[in-house]
Amino acid sequence: MTAGAPPGRARALLRDRVFRHYWSAHVVSLVGDQISLIAIPLLAVLTIGAGAAEMGYLTAAALVPNLFLSLLAGAWVDRRPYKRKVMIGADLGRAALLMIVPALAFAGVLDLWHLCLLSFAIGTLTVFYEVADGSLFASVVRRPDYIAANSLTNGARAMSFVAGPSVGGVLVQAISAPFALVADALSYVGSALLLTRIAAPENAGSGPEGVSRGIGSGLAFIARSAILRQLLLGLTVINLFNFVFHTLLILYVTTVLGISPGLLGALFGIAAIGGLAGAAVTGPLTRRFGIGPVVVLGYVAFPLPLILIPLADGPRPAVLGMLLAAEFLSSLGVMILDIGVGSLQTAATPLHRLSLVKGAQRTVNYGVRPVGALLGGLLGELLGVHAALWIGTAGAVTGVLFVLVSPVPRLRDLPDA
Repeated sequence: MTAGAPPGRARALLRDRVFRHYWSAHVVSLVGDQISLIAIPLLAVLTIGAGAAEMGYLTAAALVPNLFLSLLAGAWVDRRPYKRKVMIGADLGRAALLMIVPALAFAGVLDLWHLCLLSFAIGTLTVFYEVADGSLFASVVRRPDYIAANSLTNGARAMSFVAGPSVGGVLVQAISAPFALVADALSYVGSALLLTRIAAPENAGSGPEGVSRGIGSGLAFIARSAILRQLLLGLTVINLFNFVFHTLLILYVTTVLGISPGLLGALFGIAAIGGLAGAAVTGPLTRRFGIGPVVVLGYVAFPLPLILIPLADGPRPAVLGMLLAAEFLSSLGVMILDIGVGSLQTAATPLHRLSLVKGAQRTVNYGVRPVGALLGGLLGELLGVHAALWIGTAGAVTGVLFVLVSPVPRLRDLPDA
């Protein structure tokens, strides 16, 4: 199988009605997600007065469901014949939960524990949505189109990185953080409506295998695959230290560097154009060098540029320039990483086991994120936020070592499952 998809495949996918609805649902939902991604931390810092430890608790609350529920969700979703309905239910549930925040703020009773509880509930629904999404993707997209389709879906994510933070920062300043979350709630409703228009055959799952047995088989399958195992170990290290870093990022740039919410949102939005560039170049790079070397590049290009943020110092234009460069280059790197790894993982997994394996991957990969968030809060309190940012950046770069000792660097084409 050729590793890189030619440009014509991307255009053909967008002409396909089923894929177009699938892709559009992602675009709408992802823009809303990015609004919340900046609005909720700003709400915690500027309205509730959260410090480093509290930011760690808030970030961890949204991520803990990945640790405890991903395996169960993967096994449960795998046995459901209609993954799309799981995703629609998760979208509508998240919309309803987000509407609670402005109601509590309007009543004047909003506190940090409310945000933590709601973040946990939304995170739980997100686990079920994304586990089901892995199987729906494979039902909607033909195997030769995996890289082209992943480039388009990750390109949509990059577009959300451009639009979401900018819109979120403006909304926070214009109508306050709690009411900015209404935009994300509406995006979930829009995503659900688009998903209802998808008509594609779906895999019925793994048959008679029970939920408890399915939980173990997903992990066992990854452990037996040198490609899946080493990819996951590398991602685990990156995500652990990346969340040490990003748990404290907004606190650092707003309180230490003195960046306003509106400017911060605009800065992140402009920098996220790097994600669009990453989505655009991954296919050509893969056709030129092969899928393996491009994946290795992603493991380095995502975390390394963030070193510029703790280095940022001096005149305000220089600080803003370093922040912009760090986020732009990191956004480019994460797109290369996500497209390459996502295509490899899907190609190396049988269709009937995708939800199981996806759930197992999320348990390990996403499960370390709340650990990283709590560790970031602890390091921020003990060593200071600046030192914690250095630790987060340096640690994340070491994730590539697991991939270098695997078969991945030698891969030219996508493997068969």
